[in-house]
Amino acid sequence: MEEKIKSVAERIKKSNKLTVLTGAGISKASGIPTFRGKDGLWNKYSPSELATYQAFSKNPKLVWSWYNYRRKIIKSAKPNAAHYAIYELEKIFKDNFTLITQNIDSLHRRAGNKNILELHGNIFQTKCLICDKVYFDDKIYEEEELPPRCRFCGGKTRPNVVWFGENLDRNILDAAMAASAQCDLFLCVGTSGVVQPAASLPKIAADIRAYVVEINVEYSGVSIYADEVIIAKAEEVLPRIVDLVKD
Repeated sequence: MEEKIKSVAERIKKSNKLTVLTGAGISKASGIPTFRGKDGLWNKYSPSELATYQAFSKNPKLVWSWYNYRRKIIKSAKPNAAHYAIYELEKIFKDNFTLITQNIDSLHRRAGNKNILELHGNIFQTKCLICDKVYFDDKIYEEEELPPRCRFCGGKTRPNVVWFGENLDRNILDAAMAASAQCDLFLCVGTSGVVQPAASLPKIAADIRAYVVEINVEYSGVSIYADEVIIAKAEEVLPRIVDLVKD
């Protein structure tokens, strides 16, 4: 593995434009659960039952209660060493760096990253269904306050995340595809590579002959496109790679 780490670091050093894609695996070390545990209220529901517009239309308070519960857990979590390593990469590459994430937990922002494309939205943003405003909102609501009303017009709101059956924001997706098609090194961290359209991004990079690196705890749908695969925990490997890049 040490040779792989050194090789990837050398590749990154020689690169001019870096694009990074992250998935849920990068936040696991921060203690963010999958919300499918056997304990607690939410073991009766699956995300596919709650994370839909149909569920929200039927019972907005229930859906908001679930996201309120998730907010509370995520808000208490902290970025881990992998998040901070990716922030260091942005500092090195500056304007030639793009971070694409499937995560809604905002941990990359809290680690310091600025150039972020959040494919699936952000749990700490609220969107009004009446005036269409999107605003930062990290409040943990009391049950009697749910569902929250828009702070601008008093209208009905929803979490600003992409639910099952919904399309991604077209501008964000286009920017992610462009970043994948224009980089010379594509780094994929902690994603299963099965959720579309994010899963197509490593292939786009591979098709334009960018060097594709995967860091994951197991082989995934990305592995077939990768020039180098490191099977390890991102929070252990990424800081070592970045230290070598900075040498």
